Amino acid sequence: MIHPSGFRPGDGRLTHELDPQDTGPQDACGVFGVWAPGEEVAKLAYFGLYALQHRGQESAGIAVSNGNQILVYKDMGLVSQVFDEATLQSLQGYLAIGHNRYSTTGSSVWENAQPTFRATAHGAVALGHNGNLTNTGELARLAAERRAVTGVTDKHAMTSDTGLMTELLSSYPDRSLEDAAVEVLPLLRGAFSLVFMDETTLYAARDPQGVRPLMLGRLDRGWVVASEQAALDTVGASFIREIEPGELIAVDENGLRSRHFAEPRPKGCVFEYVYLARPDATLAGRNVHAARVEMGRILAREAPVEADLVIATPESGTPAAIGYAEESGIPYGSGFVKNAYVGRTFIQPSQTLRQLGVRLKLNPLREVIEGKRLVVVDDSIVRGNTQRAVLKMLREAGAVEVHLRISSPPVKWPCFYGIDFATRAELIANGLSTEEIAKSIGADSLAYITLDGMTAATHQSAERLCRACFDGVYPIALPEEELLGKHLLEIAVDPLAHTDALSRP
Repeated sequence: MIHPSGFRPGDGRLTHELDPQDTGPQDACGVFGVWAPGEEVAKLAYFGLYALQHRGQESAGIAVSNGNQILVYKDMGLVSQVFDEATLQSLQGYLAIGHNRYSTTGSSVWENAQPTFRATAHGAVALGHNGNLTNTGELARLAAERRAVTGVTDKHAMTSDTGLMTELLSSYPDRSLEDAAVEVLPLLRGAFSLVFMDETTLYAARDPQGVRPLMLGRLDRGWVVASEQAALDTVGASFIREIEPGELIAVDENGLRSRHFAEPRPKGCVFEYVYLARPDATLAGRNVHAARVEMGRILAREAPVEADLVIATPESGTPAAIGYAEESGIPYGSGFVKNAYVGRTFIQPSQTLRQLGVRLKLNPLREVIEGKRLVVVDDSIVRGNTQRAVLKMLREAGAVEVHLRISSPPVKWPCFYGIDFATRAELIANGLSTEEIAKSIGADSLAYITLDGMTAATHQSAERLCRACFDGVYPIALPEEELLGKHLLEIAVDPLAHTDALSRP
């Protein structure tokens, strides 16, 4: 049953990927919004989220308004697990937002699934967020002050940074949601690409650095916003442009309007090009697949090796492997068969199956790799467990040499802007040299693309990119060290007790 508040009991949480010790970099979320009278907006949101499933697999949700009431339906699981035909038919309206979540701030529980929702005497707000805020301690104190002004005592919304934003946006009873957004958005620090709504209007906003992508599209009878262009294509919307850093847009019966709440200071995430975005995405005018192929070409020039065959770790390493093969002249081949039906599951694997790790997902093609000297191309190394398992399989299948090439530099720093990397102590590149890593994972040699080489492949200048996970230069202020981490907000449950935990200026 769907309640007007939108809340319903969840039925469990998902497990991690098949190798729970090395899930790889995970993006915070995918967001989608549509304003289209006369269209089945819940179904448009469903298909849009389907196209964005790679950006988050823990939970999914859709909020819909018919002009008078917002309904929210959300649960733990993939889009196809959360929604069915009957549910989508019950979500009637002309305005909707949707969200796929992978948690970075706040636990992976149903209460933190999005869109978040807050009803007040003057209206309701639903919100979806891709990114991660860094000044939640400061915002939590502000929320407490706003509660004192409005007389609201509910603290439920404070279980995530997204909940805090929703609470703050709804805490100005004398203002429209748009005016409240102009007040609140400049106070946010960190990465945020937002879709939010009241009963009549769709809003979208992007942080001044534009760390996470956000696209604007046009339907015959409305407008669409989404994390990536693939979602626009899926629902038949034509791509108009990227929403600019520091921009707030609103769509209602009067059309689309735009205003800037902050001066743009572009710092797009370079890891979107390396791994996070779909290959068919275009970011800042650069096609992601083309960028990844170019990374492979540059990697081949920077780190050549004599070999018989270039293969990829499916699927994320494939474009770079193609580029490496083209540049090196070494033939490209398929070294693995991937099980298309392995993904997230509610079934916890036994210890025996857990030890098998990626063998459940990949099978080596012995006929292709036996007796060969291989170049194996992957996009990144986090802890190294996945690469260790892959290389072991290749050895067992008869490879005589295995040379690992990585199309990004060593990951040495955690991300606080929406990617759930391991902690710095867990990142293998911090504890071992390149030669030691090669020995640890069983490679005959290991080489990474240079930071400059990776940057050049994006066709963006270094000044317009966030490369913090590679160089440790964080373009947005971080909080004090004791508040850094995935559950940053949970440390500041009593915001008034942490008067010194503000973001650095």
